[in-house]
Amino acid sequence: MFYTLWTLGFLRLAAAVLFDFQVAQPPPVPEDAKQCTIQILQHDFADFTAEVVEYAPPTDCGPPGSWAAVTLNFTVTSNGTQFDRLAIFTLENVEIWRSSTPEPTASGIIWTYIKDATRYTPLFAKHGTFILELDNLLSAEMNLTGIYSATLEATFYASSARNPPAKQANLIVPISTLSNTTGNDAAVPPGFSINVTLPENTVEVYAELYASGNNFEEEWYLNVANEFTTAIGATTPQQGPFREVRLLVDGMVAGVAFPYPVIFTGGVIPPPWRPITSYGALDQPTYFLDLTPFVPILADGLAHNFTIDVASAETDRMITQNWFVSGLLQVITDVSSKWTTGKIISHEADPFAQTTTSGSVDETTVNVTVTARRKIRIASQIISGSGKETNVVFTQDLIYSNQQNYSNDALTVNLSQSSAGSVLSMHNNVPVLVDTFSYPITINQTSFSPDQVNLTATVDHSYDRVLLPSPFILGSTIKERQIAGGSFVELGGPGTGTGNGTSNNTYSATSTLQETRTTEKSMRLSTNYS
Repeated sequence: MFYTLWTLGFLRLAAAVLFDFQVAQPPPVPEDAKQCTIQILQHDFADFTAEVVEYAPPTDCGPPGSWAAVTLNFTVTSNGTQFDRLAIFTLENVEIWRSSTPEPTASGIIWTYIKDATRYTPLFAKHGTFILELDNLLSAEMNLTGIYSATLEATFYASSARNPPAKQANLIVPISTLSNTTGNDAAVPPGFSINVTLPENTVEVYAELYASGNNFEEEWYLNVANEFTTAIGATTPQQGPFREVRLLVDGMVAGVAFPYPVIFTGGVIPPPWRPITSYGALDQPTYFLDLTPFVPILADGLAHNFTIDVASAETDRMITQNWFVSGLLQVITDVSSKWTTGKIISHEADPFAQTTTSGSVDETTVNVTVTARRKIRIASQIISGSGKETNVVFTQDLIYSNQQNYSNDALTVNLSQSSAGSVLSMHNNVPVLVDTFSYPITINQTSFSPDQVNLTATVDHSYDRVLLPSPFILGSTIKERQIAGGSFVELGGPGTGTGNGTSNNTYSATSTLQETRTTEKSMRLSTNYS
């Protein structure tokens, strides 16, 4: 068991430079293995130009692709004033990491995040194009002066008899824009679609989805149901607080995700997110689905349409602008080159979640409740070219509730949201994908002016997840809770605000690498913001 207690005094050892970080578990790597580290890129991000480099796998730690583990080390410095910015990491048109930046200080900040990238080993095993998109803007008029100076390294852990090569897919296929000059995420609405052709001997397919809201969708959980917009105020973001990320195969719902509400470092109220970011800000969660039930139609040698979109609980199911989405397929092929056959036995999936919207309005308060429920069951029989028969049953059972209370001429809002559920895929009665999650969040926010330049807020949010993404990706159990709050006054633009914040974090995580490894952390910080 590994336990640490961080204090504000420790973090101030570096004098004026602020060390930002996200509470997280160290990647489960074999520490006794030989390591080979290469620099992928080093770049100063000051505009909307992505950094594009050619990647070559190292050979000093064994044949490419034979590694026991792969990690990415992202270290960034910045000083001045700047908004939080989204970072999209792409290798061979496949998004492999989505992050965001802490907001810098005049004296400077630095952060390092180490990400487990082992599940993308098939991509790292080949030469390819690596793209980091970190769009930034410098503007004297807007007082935006912060440049993000970034270094990205990859470390490869050699395999051995004690540390065998990591399990991996035979093929990774992008569901992306396939751009060669910038990040491969797509902006929706409308939904993003791409035609994909899979090998005819495909026997298993697992999808991973990336999705995050932007602009009026960044704090989507605070958006107001359309029928109550007049009562609350026309300037409030609309289309309600419910969001469902859908993946469709040839127009059929293949699976969905109720996303985790990531709070970026400028979100809700900025001071509490220094130096501890909210959970997911530096490494956004992704969502896993088993598409193996669709193999009987996907393994025919023809192109099939994959669509990612984001839906609301409103009548038109539309959202405001916009969400950034992408995905990938981890494909397992049979040892035989013969076609895979089989049939889809049942497909029980409504086009959209079942939702309700209700509320009340009186002279002083507005109360709005939005709920959603989603059940999916898809069953198939798969027969590989080598003759193995697999009966697959993929199920999802998800539930969502959002309660908003507005008072004080809508300057005070109390939010309580919960989303929870279970995702399970069984192959011949053996679980190959398990995802049990709960993402509760409460926000109490009071603005002392309609333009929200003077406000106080508290946030209590949790990320509880038991996850086995696929038979060849390590499972994990994470329980994280962050209680944060503070006050903030903006004096005239980014970097001109003042305030204070507190953040109390409790975190535990367990993963498996030969033996079970558990990390526990407890952190309590108070910070001044200026």
